Amino acid sequence: MAENRNTILAIVLSLIVLLGWQYFVAQPQLDKQRELAQQQAAQSEQTTADGTPAPQTPGAAPAAGQGGASVPGSTGPATTGMTREQALATGSRVAIDTPRVAGSINLVGGRIDDIRLKDYHETVDPSSPTIVLFSPKGAPNPYYADFGLTADPGASVALPDANTVWQAPQGATLTPQTPVTLTFDNGAGLVFERVISIDADYMFTVEQRVRNTGAEAVQVYPYGMIVRNGTPHTAGFYILHEGLIGVFGDAGLSEVDYDDLQESGRIRPAAVNQGWLGITDKYWAAALVPTGDGDFQPQFSYAQATDNFQADYLGAAVRVEPGATASATTRLFAGAKETAKLDAYEENLGIKQFELLIDWGWFYFLTKPLFFFIDYLFRLVGNFGVAILLVTVVIKAIFFPLANKSYVSMSKMKLVQPQMVEIRDRYKDDKQKQQQALMELYKKEKINPLAGCLPVLVQIPVFFALYKVLFVTIEMRHAPFFGWIQDLSAPDPTSLFNLFGLIPWDPPHMLMLGIWPLIMGVTMFVQMKMNPAPPDPTQQMIFTWMPVLFTFMLASFPAGLVIYWAWNNSLSITQQWIIMRRQGVKVELWDNLRGTFSRKKDEPAEKPKADKAKADKPKAK
Repeated sequence: MAENRNTILAIVLSLIVLLGWQYFVAQPQLDKQRELAQQQAAQSEQTTADGTPAPQTPGAAPAAGQGGASVPGSTGPATTGMTREQALATGSRVAIDTPRVAGSINLVGGRIDDIRLKDYHETVDPSSPTIVLFSPKGAPNPYYADFGLTADPGASVALPDANTVWQAPQGATLTPQTPVTLTFDNGAGLVFERVISIDADYMFTVEQRVRNTGAEAVQVYPYGMIVRNGTPHTAGFYILHEGLIGVFGDAGLSEVDYDDLQESGRIRPAAVNQGWLGITDKYWAAALVPTGDGDFQPQFSYAQATDNFQADYLGAAVRVEPGATASATTRLFAGAKETAKLDAYEENLGIKQFELLIDWGWFYFLTKPLFFFIDYLFRLVGNFGVAILLVTVVIKAIFFPLANKSYVSMSKMKLVQPQMVEIRDRYKDDKQKQQQALMELYKKEKINPLAGCLPVLVQIPVFFALYKVLFVTIEMRHAPFFGWIQDLSAPDPTSLFNLFGLIPWDPPHMLMLGIWPLIMGVTMFVQMKMNPAPPDPTQQMIFTWMPVLFTFMLASFPAGLVIYWAWNNSLSITQQWIIMRRQGVKVELWDNLRGTFSRKKDEPAEKPKADKAKADKPKAK
């Protein structure tokens, strides 16, 4: 029937869009990434005599009128086989202690390279270790932020570098109430100060001051860099961007994947006077936000020799006259990508499009409002799972007029089924006349043959948006529901194949078929059985096996999404049942279920009819 074909088409299309990427795109991309990681970049970068990468030269900002200043690249071996604790113990440090961040600042180089996030743990177990964001050189997976000053080529200015030992007040600790000032005297008339402060959340402010006690003016260029060693594990492709990221003036958002940067070696956007850049993970990020009136030159680079990814900028020239002090300020975000915090930083600090650290996706206009609505309901009920159930009810209410019209039209089609069968029998050899007669019947009875697929189609953007919310927002991470669901952003941990934990065996990933996916599959099966079985055997087979296919496919999706789908199916079943009864249409659920699980009694009777038709055919000629 027409409505069955339309519904099948809608289901197949949504299956392709929602699940096709996971099996036909993501896995090849993973294989490609592994191959690139093994082969490295085809084009090697220039190196110095000691094997370290040569300084990258983004060029001074246009406002400075100079083009020769360069940002020092990260040099030297990234790891030395030490543990993180051993690497932290190799030098003097200033502690960082805030309500949400713990860590330290390395006095060698004045580098921020030790950050833990107090509010977030590696697993749902609150006793598990807290999340490590930054780690120092020498430790596994080094990741840190560095700042400094550089001069024009040929200028004889003794500047602090990566090996400079900065001085700090005895017993100093960086807190939201107590900034820390690091000092270095080059012994040649310049005194450098690095004033580091932090708010109650994740935003550092680094002010670099230069006091000139000499007889000649000097000109320096401030820079900042975020360096990460090695290609980290990423959560997914196309669903979420993880890698280097920035917003640069009117050019807007720029996203660079790790493998793309390995191939190109360096990407240098145009100099701008407003924006930010950094490195983003699924839930965490580190970003530099240059401040001031001058332009800055952003850059993304990859050093093959050290396997370091780097996001850096070079600021406009700062001229320091004799007896004067000049400064340049940079902000550093290093923490969790919490929606409210990012929005607040964007508004209060004027950081252009800082909210885009979170990958809201193509349906941004729908995804972010949906998150805000779920978050609002969560604050009322105290459970994100319940909030999702309530959102589903609201969405059903919004689309009720469309769904109601659709189900009414489907009910009318059931009422005119005898006439439709008569038309098909009358014009079984003339498909064109058959379609014309059916369209006249639809017009007469005011039936929309496409109405059957509308309830499914309107759910696709909402499904995508909810998937994004569950997948990318840290607020959903480790958010419990009830019972065994302790993380709505993770798949249902139970499995039918070990009797939901009764058998001490961990099934392979493809057999992790949990309780909620089964509930979803059953509700989808029941919803399809609300309608009469289509006459075409192929359609019958698709309708029978489609819930099974979806059950296995969605078993690996976030539990919150599966709960939404199961609850949505249940509401649709109730709604369709009520509308069909009001239209005087028989709900054939039980008849269809009996027909599915029992042998049809009329099958032997149909075969003689078919044989008779074959026998009559020669006579008709």
